[in-house]
Amino acid sequence: MLIYIIIGLIVLLIIYIFILYNSFVNSNNMVNEAFSTMDVYLKKRWNLIPNLVEIVKGYASHEKQTLEEIVKLRENDYENMSNNDKINSYTETYPRVEKLMALAENYPELKASTQFQNLSENLTKAEDEIANSRKYYNAVVRMFNNKVEMFPNNIFAHIFGFKSKKMFEAKAEERENVSVKL
Repeated sequence: MLIYIIIGLIVLLIIYIFILYNSFVNSNNMVNEAFSTMDVYLKKRWNLIPNLVEIVKGYASHEKQTLEEIVKLRENDYENMSNNDKINSYTETYPRVEKLMALAENYPELKASTQFQNLSENLTKAEDEIANSRKYYNAVVRMFNNKVEMFPNNIFAHIFGFKSKKMFEAKAEERENVSVKL
């Protein structure tokens, strides 16, 4: 009789491990899906930035430093960047792009430009889409991290090679108001 109890417990443990592993895989896939959705919007924004730089360059040539910083931050090939590099690139370019957008207030011709207006609208839409997908991504990452870090799951997560994921957090400069000094 004892042997049946031991075999039963071993079978239950194996079933628990299978279910737990599948749960890790499911959560990991949800994180990857959430990032892929956000990545579409990050790529869209990434592609809008050179057009913004070119338009602003024609109207505000003495803003050379800001323009050069943005161009330098875009030197990497987006397709070959890791997810963390894409997030870092976004957080690095965000305040500079915001500064460029704020510059339009000081250049009426730039602000009146149809190209600039269209680009500004598209950039605003992209930022809104990024913000929404960022919320979802962070929620999914939080659920995954809870699963991976809580006992006893953390033991099995370590055995299976699952590690906590990085949240998409705003840097301090992203939280500050944009100031434009001329």
